[in-house]
Amino acid sequence: MKIIGITGGVGSGKSEILNILREEYQAEVIMADRVAHELMAPGAVSYEGILDVFGKEILKEDQTIDRQKLGAIVFADEEKLVKLNKITHGNVDAEILNRMEKIKEKNPQALIVIEAALLVGAAYEKIFDQLWYIFTREEVRFERLKASRGYSDEKIVQMIKHQKSEEEFKKAATHMIDNSGSLEATREQIGKILGDK
Repeated sequence: MKIIGITGGVGSGKSEILNILREEYQAEVIMADRVAHELMAPGAVSYEGILDVFGKEILKEDQTIDRQKLGAIVFADEEKLVKLNKITHGNVDAEILNRMEKIKEKNPQALIVIEAALLVGAAYEKIFDQLWYIFTREEVRFERLKASRGYSDEKIVQMIKHQKSEEEFKKAATHMIDNSGSLEATREQIGKILGDK
């Protein structure tokens, strides 16, 4: 079994890389963001804690958490972001470890890929065989985020500011993939790291 962590800033194109790993290497992919969202659902482990801190104003009519409202609050207030992370991170880490165990039981030879913007310094970092940092030039990230999510320059700057610096990512990573160019160039780099090229 091989466990790879994949990290990188917003707009670095991590989803493209996950698709390649899923389709061409049959990787079992766990996305920390998706796990976090699932754990925010009514009745799930993070839900009550978030409501206690942020109040019922962040709920939609169907009683689910309005993530856009919550995002706007925490991105504008560092202290509130810290509070949210305190509630969610431990739960997400525990759930990821739990899912990894289940995959291992089902398939001891599995290639498990965990994707998260905040893998550096996370509890399970020690169990990775490799930690890949997906590097993408800033202007490419801006273009991608505008095209795919319709974000403004201001919002992108704000998001990048809240993430770890390139130096921190590079220092922690065992491998770096430059995803600024073509998908083919990225595919080639993945092949080299996984030893099939």
